[in-house]
Amino acid sequence: MLKTLSSVLPVLMPSWRFFRTIEPSPRVEYVIIGADGVTEDWRQAFPRPAAVSARQIIGRLFWNPAWNDALFVVSCAERIAEQPTQHSINEITQRIRQLPQIQGAEKGRFRLTFVSREGDEFSREVVYISEEFALRP
Repeated sequence: MLKTLSSVLPVLMPSWRFFRTIEPSPRVEYVIIGADGVTEDWRQAFPRPAAVSARQIIGRLFWNPAWNDALFVVSCAERIAEQPTQHSINEITQRIRQLPQIQGAEKGRFRLTFVSREGDEFSREVVYISEEFALRP
């Protein structure tokens, strides 16, 4: 019984010691390119909500497919930052195409940025910019 309990406890109460270092995760930003070649400002593709109610928090403990997808996008972005693969680029491109705010646009790009804090100031480092892609598949 004690052996079973010692096997189950790490699942119920995970340890954060498995992280070697805690680093910022890349943020995915996109830009819409107009038919005339003029680009808009870069926008964060998958922003976190400003506030989450207690009811939503409890519900997310049991069912949260949007968060799982967001973690997958971060995983793809980290892979692109280390070693770009077409699979990861395609996955992020597909998700940007599904954003409601880009409906009707022709072309776009995405980039990955790392935001870090240095004292009271934030610095932004762009680590990857995609090729232009059609927003309408």
